[in-house]
Amino acid sequence: MAQRLALRRLLSLAPRGPLAPPGRTFGTSVGRRSTFNVQDGSDFQDRVVNSPKPVVVDFHAQWCGPCKILGPRLEKMVAKQEGKVLMAKVDIDDHTDLAIEYEVSAVPTVLAMKNGDVVDKFVGIKDEDQLEAFLKKLIGA
Repeated sequence: MAQRLALRRLLSLAPRGPLAPPGRTFGTSVGRRSTFNVQDGSDFQDRVVNSPKPVVVDFHAQWCGPCKILGPRLEKMVAKQEGKVLMAKVDIDDHTDLAIEYEVSAVPTVLAMKNGDVVDKFVGIKDEDQLEAFLKKLIGA
């Protein structure tokens, strides 16, 4: 309980940036369609927990330097899986409730979810070989 309160306090003090940089648009390539931003708890339930495909969940924050390195690297690796896995991006400043529910105590935190259950997890930056191994383990390749 004390950890949850500390996380809530920490998240309330974090500076909030814009949701997306001005002028940034999302492409329609296969890689981009497999990556999406979680809008709210209901969206998370529908698109992550109830997903028929495995989902990588990237808990990140706009102010997090390592997140800015890991995010694009992870998106690239998910795109290489050609639709076998999806990627959900969750901004912890906008979705504190999800961060607390999934016990995210540091960012970046990445969860591997299959059939609504967390089956693997890592915290921090990984290189492309480590990300590839993480994804292959998730999809069972």
